[in-house]
Amino acid sequence: MIEPHSHSTQPAARRGTHTRSRRSGASPDGLSRRGVTIVVPAYNEEDGIGGVVERLSKLALGREIEILVVEDGSTDRTRAVLHELLERYPKLAVIEHVKNRGYGAALKTGFAEAANEVVVITDADGTYPEDRIAELLDRIDDGAEMVVGARRGANVHIPLVRRPAKAFLGLLASHLAEAPIPDLNSGLRAFRRALVLKYRAILPDGFSFTTTITLAALTNHHRVDYVDIDYAPRSGRSKIKPIRDTLRFLSLIVRTVLYFNPLRVFYPIALFVGVLFLGSLCYDLFWERPANLGDKTVLMFVALVQVLTVGLLADLIEKKSRL
Repeated sequence: MIEPHSHSTQPAARRGTHTRSRRSGASPDGLSRRGVTIVVPAYNEEDGIGGVVERLSKLALGREIEILVVEDGSTDRTRAVLHELLERYPKLAVIEHVKNRGYGAALKTGFAEAANEVVVITDADGTYPEDRIAELLDRIDDGAEMVVGARRGANVHIPLVRRPAKAFLGLLASHLAEAPIPDLNSGLRAFRRALVLKYRAILPDGFSFTTTITLAALTNHHRVDYVDIDYAPRSGRSKIKPIRDTLRFLSLIVRTVLYFNPLRVFYPIALFVGVLFLGSLCYDLFWERPANLGDKTVLMFVALVQVLTVGLLADLIEKKSRL
């Protein structure tokens, strides 16, 4: 169900500090001044969604805004709460999924239905500082194609159990993408809608939506900016499962980089196999008496050739797809 959209114009907010990654991006064009859609995916967020909608409705962005909540088949009172909020907030529109389809699926629905070419996403659990959205929009107007609210502020409440995996995945992603990534999967972002639509076919329906679009943007040299933000304790129970989702994120990081920059994955593997091959070769030639080229050395050489061949073919296919 899609409720009608409505808009309001409010005074402008201040410009914030930022860091910039990759190329210059689009030309400064004040795109967000034409209107902004704020997409909020909501699944079993009866405790948090009311406060988020209230704070978003009160933002002074100096732009026409649409608040678009995608209710993703909740089993609690989230849908009922949203129906009540529709009566109180004219800027609010709601789309309902009949069944739970996932965080990424909810975001893709929001981007497809957004009335504006600039889209902001935030979570329904009250963890992100909505009052920083104006700073993200300033960076979009300056030419950035995606602006990430990086959780590096003075008050960041990320559960300790999630921090080691988050740090490891961030370092791995930064290495593979060949760009620093201060926050790989922050849920507060501003986009030029065209960026997400361009990569929609590879964006997953689950929590790894933000990870995928980050890697896709960086490996294809889109301009990505970062603005440091705080991160509050969430209301309600987190839907992240640390072990399962960490393994999924790891698989996804490698898969996404393979898609756009395969040699960044295959070269380290080839280096590792090459070191094993040289070690085995030296053992066969200088330690074995008499010197004898063993089967394991031959197998490692074949494996090295295969890894390099597959990597070069993958890179050739990726380059050809850009022509």
